[in-house]
Amino acid sequence: MQRRFQSIHHRMFILFLFCMSGIVLAVSLLFYNRTTVQFHDKISDLARKNVSQTAGLFDLLLNGYNSLTKSITNNLDLVRLLGTETAYQPEAVAYINERTITNILGAIYYSREDLIGIHVLKDNGKVYNYGNYMNVIDPEYMHAEWYKEIKKSAGKIAWLGVYPHSVIDQMEKRPVFAFGRQLYDLDEHKPIGIVLIEAEPKSILAALHNLRLGPNSEVYLMGQGGRIVSSTSVNPPPSLESLEAAGGDDIIVERSDQQVVIASRLPYADWSVISVTPNRDLNVELAQTQRFLLIVAPVLIILSALIALVVSRSISQPLKRLIREMKLVETGNFRRRLEVTSYQEVNQLVDSFNHMVGRIEELIELVKISSVSEKNAELHALQTQVNPHFLYNTLDMIYWLLDEKGQDQLGEVVLALSHLFRYSSHWEEGAEVTLREEVEQMGHYLTIIQARLEGRVTVLMEISERWMDIRIPKMTLQPLIENAVKHGLEPLELSVRGELHVRAEEAGHTLRLTIADNGVGITSERLIDVRYALANPGKQSISGRSGHIGLQNLQMRLHHMFGKEFGLGIAGKPGKGTVITVTIPLPKERKSDEYTDS
Repeated sequence: MQRRFQSIHHRMFILFLFCMSGIVLAVSLLFYNRTTVQFHDKISDLARKNVSQTAGLFDLLLNGYNSLTKSITNNLDLVRLLGTETAYQPEAVAYINERTITNILGAIYYSREDLIGIHVLKDNGKVYNYGNYMNVIDPEYMHAEWYKEIKKSAGKIAWLGVYPHSVIDQMEKRPVFAFGRQLYDLDEHKPIGIVLIEAEPKSILAALHNLRLGPNSEVYLMGQGGRIVSSTSVNPPPSLESLEAAGGDDIIVERSDQQVVIASRLPYADWSVISVTPNRDLNVELAQTQRFLLIVAPVLIILSALIALVVSRSISQPLKRLIREMKLVETGNFRRRLEVTSYQEVNQLVDSFNHMVGRIEELIELVKISSVSEKNAELHALQTQVNPHFLYNTLDMIYWLLDEKGQDQLGEVVLALSHLFRYSSHWEEGAEVTLREEVEQMGHYLTIIQARLEGRVTVLMEISERWMDIRIPKMTLQPLIENAVKHGLEPLELSVRGELHVRAEEAGHTLRLTIADNGVGITSERLIDVRYALANPGKQSISGRSGHIGLQNLQMRLHHMFGKEFGLGIAGKPGKGTVITVTIPLPKERKSDEYTDS
């Protein structure tokens, strides 16, 4: 289990999963917190707007009721009739006055649709009513708190509040909103009684209902001294110290862990409205957001796990295939090629692996071919070494016999032949010699060739002494000169003098050995065939003809000693001669010596 956890697949999967899950959770928390703040701000703004709207409704409603009471207290006919009424009036006059007062009250009553009853209560106990046809007046009304409150108002309107039934008419059982004002004799400016008006409380209750922010909201309409004018709950209202210092336009919003309290004063009636809403009503939208996040977050985490799995597998699977291929290479299988389409870095790694395996395969084939070539050369040398010491001694004896008889030219040929056999018979492992040895061997060969061609070939040698100690494969120049003589110079007409130019030139960090002749040249088809054979040593030529084995063996030995970037090159045209170039690297110490000399 621990070993599996250490794999790149599992580690990347866990890394991606944790990173993406962390991002999902962080975004979810930030979104929820931001939503909560925005929701609370929205609730506060909504509450302020509701309170402001409710305050406007109350002002409009109470202003209308205030005008209604003024229309009664300022009615000159009504006040005059009430002020002149005495116990000594004739019954007819008293009846007419009562009917007149009742008609005035009736006209005012029918001017509005929300009135339940209008009651004029004189200080002498006389009562005038309009509204319920069966008025039964409470005989103890003068001892009631509402009566005392109106009397203390000193001419100002007294807002009594909402009651479950009429405060004075014992027959009226409907809820009423009661308010009143004291009546004054306009001439003597003395109180003569009060006017009590009871109206439908629907408008007040509707305005209070407008403050509800939720189904469990509690709304209170508070009067002076903490008296409850109207309420939608039986629970006591909260005490707000900040409300005492609040002005008429101030709206107070207080939040706690359990509830939200919104309060404001109504400057017109000196009332206060308080709305209490539990948080469970306000957090319905937040609860929906929570449920949404609880559903979406796991889905996103599962999706993140799938994405992490796909990404980690897309990286680890190519690497696993690469590991399997490397194990096959360890067993010696170098012919496999891995094809992978993945990320750029993985593709580069696979390409490097394929290139490395191909290079190893080429090097192994090159070593095999070079080994076979060396064995063949050694075998060939052994085959030609038929008792070499006997051959050397015989050639030396012929040379001395020719020298005694004055055959100097023939003796030089025999001596050169002796040197050729001696040089080719010593084929040591590695077969590396200096350029000086190759040049000397080339001189012996050219001695024989010039004798055989009767001086028709001129040899020009341009190799500096400083290159003579460079090591090259044995038998490098002799096969090339032999090809130049055999295929280029020998076919020339007897009247044409052949030229063979051998030179060494430095080109950057390489040394070029060039063997050029002015022979019959080479055809384009033959040139293509030879170049293909040199580019593919060990393979058959394009034409299928043999004859390039010597050049291919030399090319493989050069590749084996210096690398594939070095070796043989050939150029030529028919009738223009042929040029063969041997490119080898300059030794590092030789290059540093040159830089020092310069």
